[in-house]
Order: sequence, then C-alpha cells, then structure tokens
Amino acid sequence: MKNVRIMSVFGTRPEAIKMCPLVKELASRPGIESLCCVTAQHRQMLDSVLEVFGVRPDRDLDIMAPRQTLSHITSKCLLGMDEAIDHLKPDLILVHGDTSTTFAGALSAYYHQVAVGHVEAGLRTYDKYAPFPEEMNRVLTSSLADLHFCPTAGNRENLLREGRDPAGIFVTGNTVIDALKTTVRKDYHFTTDELNHLPYGEKKLILVTCHRRENYGEPMRNIMLALRQIAEENRDVELVYPVHLSPVVREAVDKYLRGAPRVHLTDPLPADEMHNLMDRCYMVMTDSGGLQEEAPALGKPVLVLRRETERPEAVAAGTVKLAGVVQDDIVTMGTRLIRDRNAYEAMAHAVNPYGDGQACRRIADAVEWRFGLRKERPSDYEA
Repeated sequence: MKNVRIMSVFGTRPEAIKMCPLVKELASRPGIESLCCVTAQHRQMLDSVLEVFGVRPDRDLDIMAPRQTLSHITSKCLLGMDEAIDHLKPDLILVHGDTSTTFAGALSAYYHQVAVGHVEAGLRTYDKYAPFPEEMNRVLTSSLADLHFCPTAGNRENLLREGRDPAGIFVTGNTVIDALKTTVRKDYHFTTDELNHLPYGEKKLILVTCHRRENYGEPMRNIMLALRQIAEENRDVELVYPVHLSPVVREAVDKYLRGAPRVHLTDPLPADEMHNLMDRCYMVMTDSGGLQEEAPALGKPVLVLRRETERPEAVAAGTVKLAGVVQDDIVTMGTRLIRDRNAYEAMAHAVNPYGDGQACRRIADAVEWRFGLRKERPSDYEA
C-alpha cells in the first residue's frame, strides 16, 4: 500500500511556527509521507523559523516582493501552487489560519480537486474588515475545507452554525502550544546579544508587537504614542519591540518610538528567541493573533492592541484583554497591569484555553482516520 501524501502549505512566520511541529509529527507516522510547500510570503522571517525547527521545504515558491499587495500575493501563490501540486501529487493539502497563502493554497487545492485540511479553523469576528484581510481568508477557506482542525470547542460551534459537516470537524487545541514545548528553555542564550543584557527580574519588561494592516494609519500612530507614554511614565518598565519588516510599520516606529527612553527596538527575532523572550517578560502588548495564545501558556498577561479579537476564549478565560487603538485607553490599561499587582496576578494565573501541547498528535490521528490508517475517530480536546 502506498503512503498517503500530505502536503503542508504556509508562507509567513506565524504559520511556520504553528505548522513546523505538525510537519514533523506527520513525518513520524508510518504510512504518511509528509511534504512541505512554502510560498515565502514573508521570506526572511519564514526562513528563520524553518531553521529553528529543522524543516526543509519540498517546494519553495519564493513569491515575496517589495511592498507587495494582497492581489500580488494571492495570484503568485495560485500560479506557483499549480506546479507544486502537479509535481508532488498530494492526497491532502493542509493550510493554516488566515493568511493570503492560506486562502490561495486552499483555492488551488480545490481547483486541482485535492482535499483540504484547515489547521486553526473556526475563528471568527464576524466583521469582514477586522481583521483585514484575515477574517475573510478564514471564512473562505472554511468553505473549501474538507477537514477542520479547531483549537477550541467554541471554534467548532462557529463552524456548526455555518452548516459545516460535523464529521469533518475536530477539536485539537492549538499547535503553537506544541511549538513552545520545544523552544522554551530556562538556560537559553540569545543570539541577539542585546537580549542577554536586559534587566530581567530588576524591571518589568513588556514585549511589544504591532504590525496588522487594519492598524495602519491613525490606529498605529495612537498605539505608538501610547507605548512611548507608558515607557516615559513608568521608570520601572522597559519595552522590547521586535519590529516587523513592513515599511509602513518601520516608518511609524522610527517616527514615534525611536529614541524614546527605556524602549529597545530590534529586528524580528527567530521563533526560539521570541518564545524565550516572552517567557522572561512581565507582560505582552500586541496586535498579533498568535501571541494571544502563546503568552498565556507562559503565564503572561496580554493586552490586545485591536478593536476586536477572533480569539474570544482568551478574553473569557481572563488571559487577554482588549485595549483597543485609542491612546488613553491603552495607557490606562497598561498602567493598571504595571502598578496593580492584583490585576496582574488575576490575568497571569488564568487558565490558558488553547491546549496541552498535543494538538499535532490529534491532527495526525485525524488524518490517519480520514485515510483509513486508524480505526477509531480520535477524541476531541477538552480544555
């Protein structure tokens, strides 16, 4: 009997962090040939993750271009995927989350009549422009997917309300928790030397990221000014901000944050450095989706620099709070966590709803069941 060929497709740093452990888990299963196709929607940041996890792609579409548009990304993904699918002949294509690579990968699989598995399925805000374009990427991918791997029971309920086939829905937890188990170490030494000399334990280090398209313009200006105000008004705090490579983000950071007191600006960090920095920080302020899952697993409160989140489970659990994009609101909420120990402890000790580090195993089990390599349907994850 020939092996089942499973091709994982991803193109950005967050996708890679969450998919590399799954690529390796699938490769460990007898009867499965684990293939990997990257679009390189984010070239440099993607490559650093592949190196950390020791994953070598079978196909690299290398689509990234300066100031690329969404149309550019999607069209080049579709054209590149034609050759990859024709050559590798997968039985199932796995895509992750909500990027343009995700949607284009699922659409290309559909065009070739190849089954689609959607990892991190069922997240919703029900506002097609927030997050943009991620919300519609997720919704459209759900319409194309045959298998839906949901981090939480709430994600499953979203899909059921939309009429998705229950037989194809699995609750697995989030693979990012699996990734953290392999990267975080107490004796970790940073290759970015500045990080080895930060005042861990002496000051409250706040890890910051901000890069989402819906925050471009006035919201990003407000966020940058709020971060600067927090650093200026709290002498026991230092901000560490690995700055996204987007020219729009870099221009805003240079204008509002560069030269601010107690603010450390670095280039984007490899996945293992980011995870270990997160483990040593006091709290996280971010507009990222993935950090809303990662930081609570390490006991770090998260303030989300967005108007809404597709991860309401974290808000309900108390590990995450929405700070919005208004300067005064961000400063007020950030200052409270810095100065009010009870407020901080309530968030730091809330239970993370996103998994137990076994999501990749559950997804691989479900894939085996789908292709007749396993008799029993795997059990769902319960938080």
